[in-house]
Amino acid sequence: MTIGVVAATAAGRTAAAELRAAWPGEVRVFAAAALGGTRAALAEAWRTCDAVVSFLAVGATVRILAPLLGDKATDPAVVCVDEARRHAVALLGGHRGANELAERVAGVLGCRPVITTAADAAGQTPLDEFGADLGFTADNPAARAPVGAAVLNGEPVRLIGAEGWPLPPLPPNVAPPNVAPATSEPATGTPAIVISDLASSSPGAGGGPVLVLRPPSLVVGVGSARGVAADEVDALIDAALAAAGLHPRSVRCLATVDRKADERGIVEAAARRAVPLETFPADLLAAVDVPNPSEIVRAEVGTPSVAEAAALHAAGSHGRGAELIVEKRTSAHATVAVARLRPRGRLSIIGIGPGARDLLTPRAVAALRRAAVVVGLDQYVDQVRDLLRPGTRVLRSGLGREEERARTAVAAAAAGQAVALVGSGDAGVYALAGPALELAGADIEVAGVPGVTAALAAASTLGAPLAHDHAYISLSDLNTPWEIIEGRVRAAAEGDFTVCLYNPRSRTRTWQLSKALAILAAHRPARTPVGYVRNASRPDETVTITTIRDFDPDRIDMFTVVIVGSSRSHTVAGRFVTPRGYPWTSS
Repeated sequence: MTIGVVAATAAGRTAAAELRAAWPGEVRVFAAAALGGTRAALAEAWRTCDAVVSFLAVGATVRILAPLLGDKATDPAVVCVDEARRHAVALLGGHRGANELAERVAGVLGCRPVITTAADAAGQTPLDEFGADLGFTADNPAARAPVGAAVLNGEPVRLIGAEGWPLPPLPPNVAPPNVAPATSEPATGTPAIVISDLASSSPGAGGGPVLVLRPPSLVVGVGSARGVAADEVDALIDAALAAAGLHPRSVRCLATVDRKADERGIVEAAARRAVPLETFPADLLAAVDVPNPSEIVRAEVGTPSVAEAAALHAAGSHGRGAELIVEKRTSAHATVAVARLRPRGRLSIIGIGPGARDLLTPRAVAALRRAAVVVGLDQYVDQVRDLLRPGTRVLRSGLGREEERARTAVAAAAAGQAVALVGSGDAGVYALAGPALELAGADIEVAGVPGVTAALAAASTLGAPLAHDHAYISLSDLNTPWEIIEGRVRAAAEGDFTVCLYNPRSRTRTWQLSKALAILAAHRPARTPVGYVRNASRPDETVTITTIRDFDPDRIDMFTVVIVGSSRSHTVAGRFVTPRGYPWTSS
C-alpha cells in the first residue's frame, strides 16, 4: 500500500517524517511548497496513492477533497491528524482501510484514533469487511447500506449459505433461516445476506433488501489444442458455467497442465476474467481420480485428464476437498470442467501476553476480533472478552483441561469455522500451540499470533537477566517425569546458562523448586542473583532480587516466574544483569 502524507506546517512535517521512518517503502511525503501549495499536494496524493494522511484540519481537508470524491469503493482512505497530534481521525473510507490506518498512525504518533463508522462504534463486523479477506465480492454493493442498517438496529436478518466458510461473527439477530434470530419474530420483507456461487441465488420470498455475496468457490480446469483462440476458451467456460447455473464472479482461478502455461488462448482467457492461471505437472494430474479419463490425452500430455484433474487438484489445494460439479465439456479445440472447493477453516493460536492490556499486541487484537469462535482458559478469555465482537461464540473451561481445549478448537476449525485458541504469554511457550498443532491436519489453516511471554515481562522488570544464553525449564512434572526435568536442570547448570523456571511451585508440588535450586547452586557462586516476579505486568506485580544463597522457595507460587543467573550474572544499582559476554569499555 502507498500512503501519501501531506503537511503544511513544521509540526506536520515532523510528524510526516516520523511516519516515513516508521513505514519505509510505504510512505510518500508530498511537500506543499514544492507542489504549488497544500491544495495541489493533497490532490496529487489523492490521485496517486492508496491512502492519504493529511496533517491539516478536517474542514480544510474536506473542502479540498470534496470535488474529487467519486465512489467509496474506489476512493483512497483518508486520515486527518490535528496540529497538536492528539487525534487521528478516519475521515473517508473507514471500511476500506482508514480505520486501520488511523490505528496505525496513532500507534506511531501517540495520538488517539477517532473512528465513527457505525458498525465499528457498535463493535460489530462491518458488512464491507464481511468475507472480504476470503475473496467475497458483492453482486449489489448498494444493498450493504439497508442490510447493514438492519443488522445494526437489531432487526432479524437471514444469513443464507454461510455454512463451512470461516467468516467473522455477526450479532445474534443475524441467523440462518432454520435458526430463530435472537430478536422479535421476523416480518415479511426480512433482510438477508446470501452467500452463493449460483447464478440464480435468491433469499426466497419476503421482498426485503438482500445482499448477495459471491465466494471464490469455483475452479475451472482447461485443456486445449495448441493455438486455441481465447474467444473459444472464453465461450466454452461461459457455456459450462451457464449450463450448471454457476455465477462467473465465483471463479477463483483457471487451472491446467504445466505444458499449457504459455498457451496464449488460455492465458488470455484468465486475464479477461482477472483471475490467476494455475498450472500443475502432468504426473501430479495423472494421480487425480476423474470420471472421464482419456488414453489419447495421456499419450499426448502424460495425464489421462487435464480439465477435470486440474479443476479438482487446484480446488483441493485451496480448500479441504473438492467436488467436480461440471464434468468436461468440449469444443473444437478446448476442454473445460468445473470443481467446487470445500473451504478450510481457520485456527488462530493467540498469545495474549502476561496480563497487562498494553502488552497485548495489535495483531492479537485483530485476530480476536476476526474469530467467530474463541476457546481458552476461563481467566484468559475473561481478560479479552471486551474485545470480542457481538455474536462471537465463547468456549471457556477451567484449569487442567488443556488437551480438551485444543481438541475443541481444532474440531471447530475443521468444521470450517474461524477459531481463536487463546493462551497467556506466547501460546507457543508452555501453552496450547503444541497440543493444537499435534491435532491439526492439513484441512485447516493455522496462524500463530505471538505474544509477550511471562519470562520477558518478568525479565524487563528485573533488569537484563536474559541478555546472554539462557534456558527455559518447566518444573511441572504432571506431563514430564521428574528424572527428565532434573537432567535438563543439571545440563543447564553445567552449561552455565541463565535459567528461567516456569511452573516453579504449586500447592501439591513443593519440593521440586528446592531441588532445582540446589543443582544450580552447585555450579554457581553463592552471590549469583535470583530474581522472581509474581503477576508480571499486572497491577499487583511484585518484584524481588535476591541471591541463590538467600533465596526462599516458600515465597514462590504458580503465578511467579523465577530467573536464576549464570556464574557471570550480577547486580548493578539494584538491577539484575547478565553480561553480553563482550568486552565493555566506557568513555
